[in-house]
Amino acid sequence: MNIKQAFSLILIVALLVFGSFLLGCSGADGATEAENDSKDSIEAAPATNENEADDKDKKKKDRNKGKDGDKDGKKEEAVPVEVSELALGQIESVLAFSANLEAESEVSVVAEAQRQVVELLVEEGDRARRGQVLLRLQNDEQTSALAKVKSQVAKAEREFVRQERLYKQELISEEEFNNKSYELEQLRIELADAERELGYTEVRAPISGTVTARMVNLGDQVQIGQDLFDMIDFDSIVARIYIPEKHLTELRTGLPAHVSAQAAPGLDYACTVKRIAPIVDAKSGTVKVTVAVGAKPGLRPGMYVDVNLITTTHNEAVLVPKRAVVYDNDQMYVYRLKDKNRVERVFFEPLLTDKYNIEPTSGLVAGDRVVIAGQAGLKEGALVKIPGEEGTTTVEPEATEETAEVVARASL
Repeated sequence: MNIKQAFSLILIVALLVFGSFLLGCSGADGATEAENDSKDSIEAAPATNENEADDKDKKKKDRNKGKDGDKDGKKEEAVPVEVSELALGQIESVLAFSANLEAESEVSVVAEAQRQVVELLVEEGDRARRGQVLLRLQNDEQTSALAKVKSQVAKAEREFVRQERLYKQELISEEEFNNKSYELEQLRIELADAERELGYTEVRAPISGTVTARMVNLGDQVQIGQDLFDMIDFDSIVARIYIPEKHLTELRTGLPAHVSAQAAPGLDYACTVKRIAPIVDAKSGTVKVTVAVGAKPGLRPGMYVDVNLITTTHNEAVLVPKRAVVYDNDQMYVYRLKDKNRVERVFFEPLLTDKYNIEPTSGLVAGDRVVIAGQAGLKEGALVKIPGEEGTTTVEPEATEETAEVVARASL
C-alpha cells in the first residue's frame, strides 16, 4: 500500500466516525424533547383537575359559611364555661330606699325647781320606767313648807267640824259657817301646792325608755327649765321612706320590709309598715311611709339604713341567676345547654327581680342548665365544655361528597 492509499483510508475512517457522532447527538436531542413533551402532557391533566377541585372547595366553603366549625375547615374548639341548674324558690318584688332611723318617743327631761342636785340615780344607757326617780334636788325648804301647811289643814278641819255642828244647832250664822268652809278649802289648795313643790325636787322619767344623755352633775345648781336628761324609747324606732305615687296601689299597712345597715354588716332585720300618709306630697310626688323597726340589736336612732319594702312574694318561682343574664339593649337572654354540649339563646321577659335572681315570664323551666360564666364569647349553637365533666372538646368539620371527591383526586 502506497502513501496515497493509506491517507485515503484514514480520511474515510475519520468521516465515518464524525458522521456517527453527529447521528448520535441528533437522536439524543429528539428523545429528550419527546420525553419533555410527554411529561408536559401528563402534568397538564392533574393541574386541570386540581384547579377544578380548588373551585369546588371554594364553593363548598361558601355554602358552609356560618355553619358550626371553623371556616377554614379546622376543628371546632369547645369554649370552657360554667353552668348552673335552674331551681324553684322564693322571690320577692322589692322597692329599695334609704333613710335615717328616728325614735318617735324621745323626750328631754328638764328641771321644774331651782335647787341643787344632791343625788344622781341613773346614768347614760340605763333603762328607766315611767315615773322612776332619776335624780333628787335639795328639798329642805319644800319639806318644811309642806309640814306647815299640813298642820294648818289639820287645825282647819277640826275647826270646820265644830263649826258645822254649831251651824246645825243654829248657834252660828250661815255666813260664819261658809267662811270656815272657805278657809279649809284654801288651806287644802296650799297643801296641794306644797306637795307639788316637794315633788319637783325629785326628777322622774316621763316615759319608759333608755337614758341617752345626762347633762347635769352632782352638786350642780339647776334652774327651772334646764335640760337634765335625754330619754328614748327604742321600741318606737322607725324609718320614714318616701315612695313614688305610682306604687301607691301596692302599699298597705303590715307589708313586710327588710332593714339593713352598713354599720351592722351581715344583719338583716324583719320589719313592717306601720303607717301610710293619707296624702301625696305635691312637690315631690311621693307618699310618706313609716316602717316600724323597734329595738333591734346593732341599730341606733340616727343610723343610715337601707329599707327594702316587699310588695309581692312568689314562693314557687323559677330562679334565673343574674350572673347568667346577657343584656342586649332592652332585651335579656341566657345561654341554655342543649344536647351534645351545644348552647342556644333563650330570650325572656322578667316578672320579678331581687338582688340575686330574676323570675322569667316564660321560656325557662326548673332543671334547665344555663351558662353563668364564660358566655361573653358564645354564639348561637356554640360548642362548650364544662370543667369536671367528660365530653367532646373538638369537632371535625362536616364531611360532604365534594370533600370526599377532592380527597380522592388529591390521592392520585
